[in-house]
Amino acid sequence: MNLSVVSDFFKSVNVKEIFTASMILFAVIDIIGSIPIIVDLRRKVGHVQSEKASIVAGLLMIVFMFVGESMLHLIGIDVNSFAVAGAFIIFFIALEMILGVQLYKDEQPETAAIIPIAFPLIAGAGTLTSVLSLRSEYSAVNIIAAILINIIFVYIVLKNSGRIEKVLGKQGISVARKIFGVILLAIAVKLFATNVKELF
Repeated sequence: MNLSVVSDFFKSVNVKEIFTASMILFAVIDIIGSIPIIVDLRRKVGHVQSEKASIVAGLLMIVFMFVGESMLHLIGIDVNSFAVAGAFIIFFIALEMILGVQLYKDEQPETAAIIPIAFPLIAGAGTLTSVLSLRSEYSAVNIIAAILINIIFVYIVLKNSGRIEKVLGKQGISVARKIFGVILLAIAVKLFATNVKELF
């Protein structure tokens, strides 16, 4: 029985799905584009809890992936409708990245603990929506793998944000954001097209 479970687990592992889901989450989280915010927080509060922020953000994403659908059913919303809504959110995040505008404005954070690093900077509304949208297309194992890959990368960036900012410079960060913005825009269109068919 246990061997059957292990066999099914490895059968559902798909490198292509892991790569695609990783790229989507990487673009949505946009930790490279958030480096100036992280550096600014570091200057204000002196220390960013990289380990705690990364672990909490990862747990938030994994938990939401499993209970998010149940929460939607409670309020009478199906996954396809949520995925279409998620496609719109991803679309607007992409526009922010490409055009360099801020469509969503939040209050200036005062501390750099779990809030605002883990939530909403890493596991914000866009990220959680993307995780649930991915759940309608990909296997849970592959999404978890993609989340873990991104959390490891997030941790590395949080730990070395100062050095990365010096290496890339403001212009380098801006170019990276625009490139991933275009990728994210294409993903939003694909996500919308795939799920909108199921609604009619």
